[in-house]
Amino acid sequence: MRARDKVSVSTLRATLAALDNAEAVPVGEAGLRGVALEHSPVGAGTTEAVRSELSERDVVDIVHAEITERLDAAAQLTAPAHAGRAARLRAEAAVLQRLLDGPGAA
Repeated sequence: MRARDKVSVSTLRATLAALDNAEAVPVGEAGLRGVALEHSPVGAGTTEAVRSELSERDVVDIVHAEITERLDAAAQLTAPAHAGRAARLRAEAAVLQRLLDGPGAA
């Protein structure tokens, strides 16, 4: 990352966003009381909802889903005009796979 690897940085940011989205509480479970202003809660922290806790297995599953999504999209891009985009998607998948494999894997 010190070399400012743009593919790695953007891939990790997108994956962190996917993990953040997975922790979000669905709107139906957030305890909304109504749409009228007089029904809205008042006070400090009333707009905050407790986020879901992801297990290590959940995180690994989400990262695997991100890898699969990128590889599937790359496989769909068969036209020569899309070769660069397909190569980038495969490179992004490789970044995530290295992340799952750990520092000792090559």
